[in-house]
Amino acid sequence: MPLITLRQALDAAKAGAYGVGAFNVTDLVQAEAVLDAARETDSPVILQTIAGSSAHGDEGAFWEALVALIHRYDEVPVVLHLDHGASFEDCARAIEAGFTSVMIDGSLLPDRVTHASFEENAALTRKVVEYAHARGVSVEGELGTIGGSEDGGATVKEIVLADPDEAERFVALTDVDALAVAIGTSHGAYKFTSPPDGSVLHMDLISAIAARIPETALVMHGSSSLPADLRDEINRYGGSLPESWGVPEDEKARSTKLGVRKINQGMDSHMAYAAAARRSLAEDGLTVDPAPFQRAARQAMEKIVAERMHVFGQAGQAYRHR
Repeated sequence: MPLITLRQALDAAKAGAYGVGAFNVTDLVQAEAVLDAARETDSPVILQTIAGSSAHGDEGAFWEALVALIHRYDEVPVVLHLDHGASFEDCARAIEAGFTSVMIDGSLLPDRVTHASFEENAALTRKVVEYAHARGVSVEGELGTIGGSEDGGATVKEIVLADPDEAERFVALTDVDALAVAIGTSHGAYKFTSPPDGSVLHMDLISAIAARIPETALVMHGSSSLPADLRDEINRYGGSLPESWGVPEDEKARSTKLGVRKINQGMDSHMAYAAAARRSLAEDGLTVDPAPFQRAARQAMEKIVAERMHVFGQAGQAYRHR
């Protein structure tokens, strides 16, 4: 099965009333874990990466290898998506590499600290949409600012909630295929100091925005659950993650009934990977070959990704693209 676009994946999800997980990867081992989970659960899937997030010395070669790997999974409907493209140039480079979807995050100016105005965000997003649509590629935009750190780095963004009126105007101006809306979620491995409730997660915003832009898929970023057992495992083997709460699984499942179609997951699968890698290294102090700990980490990541696919409702939905 060839690569599909984000628009194709999310239109099918809307028809079937389910969500599609978008899983961040930084190398081919993690990509294989996500694709194997999709094959196991017969799911459509969004495989995504962020420019500059990989340890590969040649990012272009890594991106080309992602495309080649995906073509080995003929039976899996796959969107290859650039997450949080920071510039027009990042998005154009991904499109030329074979990505079928890009996100342009125009919520911040190029310094990635200063908030962009609505007009600045819309203008940049429109420029990317015109370039991408001419090449058959989907575009995701962002309205408001989703907090935290996207790539585990030192830059932490303040949360600025999305506004339903602005969402309607933004879509009309930009013609984006999907819109990431800030509802109180946060990127990174440290989200909330207590279990989130209605004062933190504004689930009502999803319904309000979905009613204004019914033809545009909504995206939930920063929605990892941060499982306590994985945090404990990481810390048992040398980590120092603080106690933190993420977005509960039942809330993610509920979001798909309110209008969310794309659910971004980065930290949960990376925590599973890290926990298994740390345990493998700690239990075998003699082996210096990285393959054993990477193998254990890949298997742990595949397991949690498959679990999330069942939660989001995408398991068993690959037939919609055949």
